[in-house]
Amino acid sequence: MDVKEIKICVDAESAKIYESAIFADRQKLDALLSLRLREFARKRRPLEAVMSDISRKAQARGLTPEILNNLLSE
Repeated sequence: MDVKEIKICVDAESAKIYESAIFADRQKLDALLSLRLREFARKRRPLEAVMSDISRKAQARGLTPEILNNLLSE
């Protein structure tokens, strides 16, 4: 597996924990972060797709355009 170093911003406590960890634990944290980043990339969907899903679920639960307009006008 090719490895590339990147810079990320984390809070000070997280940075301290990472920097003070032994090498083997830092490798585990690196692997965990790599997995999470790949998972994030696979699950990312366009905003339009997310909005369409929300709309379908709302309609299935009984939300009509009239009800939505009433809610938005309040």
